[in-house]
Amino acid sequence: MLLFFTLGLLIHFVFFASIFDIYFTSPLVHGMTPQFTPLPPPARRLVLFVADGLRADTLYELDENGTSRAPFIRNIIMHEGSWGVSHTRVPTESRPGHVALIAGFYEDVSAVAKGWKENPVEFDSLFNESKYTWSWGSPDILPMFAKGASGDHVYTYSYDAKREDFGAQDATKLDTWVFDNVKDFFHHARNNQSLFSKISEEKIVFFLHLLGIDTNGHAHRPSSRDYKDNIKKVDDGVKEIVSMFNHFYGNDGKTTFIFTSDHGMTDWGSHGAGHPSETLTPLVTWGAGINYPQRVSAQQFDDSFLKEWRLENWKRLDVNQADIAPLMTSLIGVPFPLNSVGILPVDYLNNTDLFKAESMFTNAVQILEQFKVKMTQKKEVTLPFLFTPFKLLSDSKQFNILRKARSYIKHRKFDEVVSLCKELIHLALKGLSYYHTYDRFFLGINVVIGFVGWISYASLLIIKSHSNLIKGVSKEVKKPSHLLPCSFVAIGILVAFFLLIQACPWTYYVYGLLPVPIWYAVLREFQVIQDLVTSLLTYPLSHFVGYLLVFTLGIEVLVLSFFYRHMLTAGLTAFAVWPFLTRLWTRAKVTSLSWAFFSVLLAVFPLMPVVGRKPDISLVMGAGLLVLLLSLCVVTSLMKRKDSFRKEELLVHLLQVLSTVLSMYVVYSTQSSLLRKQGLPLMNQIISWATLASSLVVPLLSSLAVFQRLFSILLSLMSTYLLLSTGYEAVFPLVLSCLMFVWINIEQETLQQSGVCCKQKLTSIQFSYNTDITQFRQLYLDDIRRAFFLVFFLVTAFFGTGNIASINSFDLASVYCFLTVFSPFMMGALMMWKILIPFVLVMCAFEAVQLTTQLSSKSLFLIVLVISDIMALHFFFLVKDYGSWLDIGTRQLLACTAWLFIYVSASPNRLWIPSDPGLDLNLLRAIRACISHYVIVMSMTIFLVFLNGLAQLLTTKKLRLCGKPKSHFM
Repeated sequence: MLLFFTLGLLIHFVFFASIFDIYFTSPLVHGMTPQFTPLPPPARRLVLFVADGLRADTLYELDENGTSRAPFIRNIIMHEGSWGVSHTRVPTESRPGHVALIAGFYEDVSAVAKGWKENPVEFDSLFNESKYTWSWGSPDILPMFAKGASGDHVYTYSYDAKREDFGAQDATKLDTWVFDNVKDFFHHARNNQSLFSKISEEKIVFFLHLLGIDTNGHAHRPSSRDYKDNIKKVDDGVKEIVSMFNHFYGNDGKTTFIFTSDHGMTDWGSHGAGHPSETLTPLVTWGAGINYPQRVSAQQFDDSFLKEWRLENWKRLDVNQADIAPLMTSLIGVPFPLNSVGILPVDYLNNTDLFKAESMFTNAVQILEQFKVKMTQKKEVTLPFLFTPFKLLSDSKQFNILRKARSYIKHRKFDEVVSLCKELIHLALKGLSYYHTYDRFFLGINVVIGFVGWISYASLLIIKSHSNLIKGVSKEVKKPSHLLPCSFVAIGILVAFFLLIQACPWTYYVYGLLPVPIWYAVLREFQVIQDLVTSLLTYPLSHFVGYLLVFTLGIEVLVLSFFYRHMLTAGLTAFAVWPFLTRLWTRAKVTSLSWAFFSVLLAVFPLMPVVGRKPDISLVMGAGLLVLLLSLCVVTSLMKRKDSFRKEELLVHLLQVLSTVLSMYVVYSTQSSLLRKQGLPLMNQIISWATLASSLVVPLLSSLAVFQRLFSILLSLMSTYLLLSTGYEAVFPLVLSCLMFVWINIEQETLQQSGVCCKQKLTSIQFSYNTDITQFRQLYLDDIRRAFFLVFFLVTAFFGTGNIASINSFDLASVYCFLTVFSPFMMGALMMWKILIPFVLVMCAFEAVQLTTQLSSKSLFLIVLVISDIMALHFFFLVKDYGSWLDIGTRQLLACTAWLFIYVSASPNRLWIPSDPGLDLNLLRAIRACISHYVIVMSMTIFLVFLNGLAQLLTTKKLRLCGKPKSHFM
């Protein structure tokens, strides 16, 4: 059995990895020839301002007094340059946004493994193509464009990472640092001949990354005075920098200025998903080569922003974020970034029609080059008779379009050139997507065959070894035939040979060959299949269909709960009614009523908002008081049992009560300190980390009695959870634990009702007994319900207070008791632990359920595995490769998470390219999850491998404050 579970875990990791090979491979290709416009550019230098986290509406709208928060930028819009809205793509994070702006392509999904910090595949960028680039700003952004740049011509100047403090007194100092250092740089250049000669060259770029707005948005929300005042300070800084550039270069008219943002921000201070407040960013351009403002009488857009911003008479030119890269390259005359998929927005250019046509032609050839390389790569590794080319863009059609475009340029039909080149670009992008997903069907079929085979084998193993379903069926033992293994060996050799002659990657061999041994193992159990069919034929058809429908309904509820959290409410409501439909109500009225009460109470949480809520510390304080009240009642009750409650155990509970009180104090004190902009007090930080560290040790000092140990675990974890809470979610673990305790009792009642065993008092049961394998029994039909309850409670524990598929479900304020300096991995780890605490509580409770119902964790695990694999198969078929990346990523995330975290949690052995380059905002509004959060979920799924062992450790191990440890059967 140990070998089976080891192989099962390995197989599921292969299934997990297959999602990356099918959907998460890098779309980038290499080997293209650089392309640049053959005409003189209008600008010698370009200055790029990126105001991190700046929303388009907050910049463009007027304040309550009818004045602009950014008067200099608004003056540019009305008198000097062109403006519009830049539509970003998910994930709306800083790194993907800057990659789109500067490299011209949307986030390489393989960067998920690097936490969006750097790209594991080299890519070209505007900075790399420039003669020199100087950049100032955040240490999280600047290095990724300097690393991998050819030569030594990209210079970075960044402040210390400790400055990125969400609890700092004034986050605008981050932007002030940038502006001051740029001024000092040019002052120094006047006295440094070498530096002066470099900044006097052409084809140079100056990049100013301004992080203050984003930091203030996270700390105080975009509606705050801090966020809006920061915009004013950025506007003043930009004005000073522009004046300095014009003065330094003698107003030569050869400088282009671009002001934009990498992403926006929601009203509650987060970003990462696809809400319009996150995807709509400002774009303001002026200077050399940029069109002057165009007055219009009317404009047609799907939104009403123009009227709200009072800019309806100035032409608005919207672009996709990746289009800004080719715009910048054409302005200073450098080659287009090799991996760019942006389309040059010619309406921004103030140049001759010939320049626009030539630039557009170069843009088309540059994207076509990527298409050709991708096609060649795929053709070289595919058998000629199996290769299916992209028919919409054959070699002859490419030649004809390019020849026709050249002819139009020669005959000065420039509008036709632009239109024809846009058509070619759209076809090339579709072709890129076609070849990038060329093997998707083949890989998908292999994974599905493996999935179905594994589900079949696990089901047969349950029936054969852990149930009495076929025990009474007579069977004749037949001598194994050599035909079956020989046939599968032959199939394996054919598959391997087919992959070998196509020079496929080694991972393709894994996905192609894995179904062979799985299905061999299934067909080896042919006798079990026959006996199962014989047994089912004797079973009443109506009963069989009824149970199958109930099982299917339960699976569908679980699947839908990943998309619609209110399905959890419906499921918990059904749970509440369940005892009244059985004999439980007549046997255990108090237990049934308690089960119904806490089920309904828990059902309220999925209906609560997960995003957009404001922190409410009073609710956290209320949750802490409830914990203290519960502790008082429990300790008083236990003290009455003098024989079973020792002084050291009382001391442990008092220590946990004190920890809860300290947590409440730290939450209140930290909140007050941050509101006064005094930062995170050091003592509060020390107490928070000490509480977190002790939360997994203190429960080991308590009694091994089921009730006392579970209560001790709850108290310790609640202290940490309070520190990580900002509102109503602080009550969730408390309600969940109450329901878990009732679940342990009600499962005892159901087992006694079925006559399987006699009921034991919880006070007499100790966790140390749970390894006595002689008490384990065979599975019954009711155990499928127990397994379903476990899966449902696991899903509820994860989604009850937040949708982990969406970055918007997380508020950075949750970790402010531990740290306020920006540290994405540490903050992500803390937020993941917050999500996992309810999960640990469920797993600890289920340890008790297994103990009290004499249920083998191995047999139950197989049922959980089958349920989770069926769910995973659902999600696998829901994956799609069109629409926004957000929509695609949600389904991949669900497909991965659905089976992997359930698989490892129940283990008894104690974790892209959209075909449409445009942005569908309507679709974005409808979707609530984000692929960027996949990074955090990946970390979570890895940790889940250890969480089941953690649950067993927390429930079965015993430490003593003094003296020798008491001996237990372990």
